[in-house]
Amino acid sequence: MSLQAPAFFAELCLPLHDHAVVGNTYYATPVPGLPLRLRIDFTATIHADTYGGLRAAIIHPDRGEIDAVALSFVDHGTFHRRDEAHNTRPNTKHYGTFDTYHHPGRPPWDGAVTTGLRDAIEQYTAVWFPGAWTATAPSRPAGRTAHTSPAMPVTRSGARAR
Repeated sequence: MSLQAPAFFAELCLPLHDHAVVGNTYYATPVPGLPLRLRIDFTATIHADTYGGLRAAIIHPDRGEIDAVALSFVDHGTFHRRDEAHNTRPNTKHYGTFDTYHHPGRPPWDGAVTTGLRDAIEQYTAVWFPGAWTATAPSRPAGRTAHTSPAMPVTRSGARAR
């Protein structure tokens, strides 16, 4: 089954304009004219078709991979809400992971909160690509996995406070 990687990387809202998703891997050229590239892919676990995080790597066209970092879903709270809601215990196959089997019409990573991962990718890329993340990064749209709480209604009391 498909990981629906383009939708996952779109939900991360990475503000790198020159990018593409090929298969399950995200490629970007954060700074035009610089030979370094960013590659992000899913990291597998010891269980078949189960993924536990992302791996971001800096690639040079002649020298290959220069540096890499593993970003686990557990460390970045990606599935914390989902796991708490389903009472998923730590050190089990489904804790802080997702697999390729999912409900029809939903992505396999349904319930993911990607803010922590996005922040970690921003910190990592800032070392290799200073200035690639502009101050006017695109706002994060509320995706189907985002949960919002209704606002409390504003009521006025009859008494005035002094």
